[in-house]
Amino acid sequence: MYKMLVIGLSAGGMPLVKRLLAALPKEYSLAVAIVAHLPQGYESNLAQLLDAVTDLPVTMARDKQPIVAGHVYVAPPDYHLLVEKNRQFAFALSEDEPVKSVRPSIDVLFRSAAEVFEADLIAVILSGANSDGADGMAVVKQLGGVCMVLNPLDTDFTAMPNAVIRQVDVDYIAGIEDIISLLVSVDEKL
Repeated sequence: MYKMLVIGLSAGGMPLVKRLLAALPKEYSLAVAIVAHLPQGYESNLAQLLDAVTDLPVTMARDKQPIVAGHVYVAPPDYHLLVEKNRQFAFALSEDEPVKSVRPSIDVLFRSAAEVFEADLIAVILSGANSDGADGMAVVKQLGGVCMVLNPLDTDFTAMPNAVIRQVDVDYIAGIEDIISLLVSVDEKL
């Protein structure tokens, strides 16, 4: 049974993640964590922007915050977002050095989530203009999670999905509507 969905996006990804979140049912069974590379100013409003389009509660992730199914968590500006495993699943925030010149890093979230959730994890890369997310997606695949990437033909910002496709034998390369359909049906094994 899947427990967590992690999503990475950069340039061109905001309209896509809004469509995705808007389609998730109110009783969604997975926790959702998002790392987005956004221009300064947008980052601090990301939770509010996404909260306006979904029935799921959306919050900026906090250090030691428990992870709850059916909630959406957004990485705060200038912090890496990690999943830690203790008595309960919780987030950790880190001010470690940027990875691939970015903080928060998609790789950091994907890697830590894969190490905790293994085959119970679904990871999605949308669009972007750098290669952040490819290394993390490789760990997701190695540990048995489901790997999805937006078809590069469906975005003007192809560097991120292409980097993942080059590096990882992903489970799904699909348009946003097909990704949404798969994510809405997560109670069935993908």
